[in-house]
Amino acid sequence: MKTIVIGGAGFIGSLVSQALIASGREVTVVGRRPPGAHTAALACAYRCADLGNRAQMREILEPGCEVIDLAYATVPKTSYGDPVFDLLANLPGSVGLLEEAMAVGVRRLLLVSSGGTVYGPPCTLPIPESHPTAPISPYGITKLTIDHYALMFHHTRDLPVVVVRPANAYGVQQRSRTGQGFLAAAIDAIISRREIEIYGDAGTIRDYIHVSDVASGILAALDFGKDGEIYNLGTGIGASNLDVIALLRPLAEAAGHTIQVRHLPSRRFDVEANVLDARKLCSACGWRPDVSLQRGLAEMWDHALMASSTI
Repeated sequence: MKTIVIGGAGFIGSLVSQALIASGREVTVVGRRPPGAHTAALACAYRCADLGNRAQMREILEPGCEVIDLAYATVPKTSYGDPVFDLLANLPGSVGLLEEAMAVGVRRLLLVSSGGTVYGPPCTLPIPESHPTAPISPYGITKLTIDHYALMFHHTRDLPVVVVRPANAYGVQQRSRTGQGFLAAAIDAIISRREIEIYGDAGTIRDYIHVSDVASGILAALDFGKDGEIYNLGTGIGASNLDVIALLRPLAEAAGHTIQVRHLPSRRFDVEANVLDARKLCSACGWRPDVSLQRGLAEMWDHALMASSTI
């Protein structure tokens, strides 16, 4: 089976590509930039191309192949600065990919959406796939629009598409200063002896899922998901910013670091809580997350501490 991973060189995509290779697939990673050392080490082909270039996508896609789309040009925080850019940088390319996938006849297209933003303020926790969608960020609105286009292509043109909505992914390769990822930002602040900034008294509550569990969930949905369906990928467990700091405190103190916290006014665009119900995928194939937040945080801390000692 040939699988094309668009955005396969990124934080989540590189783990997805590794999982696909381990499953015996022939993998082609598509990225906008030349491959880095980590991507070059993978046993797969690499194509430098842009999702927004339909001629390039037409050349790369093959009849009967699988396609995983992880590409996205912005992050939730930066999308507020230029909502028009968020829309134009992402929606046309994604809809164009749907058209090209339809034309070539792919076996399955798996679209990676965002469980952390598309639902908006929760009516109930944890959030099932049937929960109303009312995103309050440009990022979430564009992501949801792409979901709707994908499902429209399925219902009106029989495109074999599956949508997955991951919670807040984290792991050792997550960059700390991109405006996305409280865990990486908090660890970076501690090691750099800066204050951890929290918006509101306890910050927000999020469902933190290890990137390896996201990767295994994407593979499970690719293999066992049903066309036209949406699957959440989450742990079902919420942790506030203060809960995260409590888990980091003994790690920091053991390394001789102190934790300083600065509370800032809450932000209107922050959803207070987001925790996902992933029982639908579990019922379909038995998938469930494996890495606890405590274990994953310890791995991130050790990695960041070692990296700081070599600078």
